[in-house]
Amino acid sequence: MFAGFLSYKLKEQGKQLVKIDKWFPSSKTCSKCGKVKENLSLSDRIFECECGNVLDRDINAAINIKNEGIRLLMS
Repeated sequence: MFAGFLSYKLKEQGKQLVKIDKWFPSSKTCSKCGKVKENLSLSDRIFECECGNVLDRDINAAINIKNEGIRLLMS
């Protein structure tokens, strides 16, 4: 229901709501190289990748969600 209200308000402003798959591994994917860490637990608050990318887990996930939304818009 919330998504419906949000979509309606965005359309009034000439914008569009983009939904990504709820199973998209945003927290487990490196926002720099794209490698997925399968063994990342919920208690791990810092995302560290072999490529050298070190970020707060939530910031890494936010970057991945933004990039996935842009990818969906372009396809």
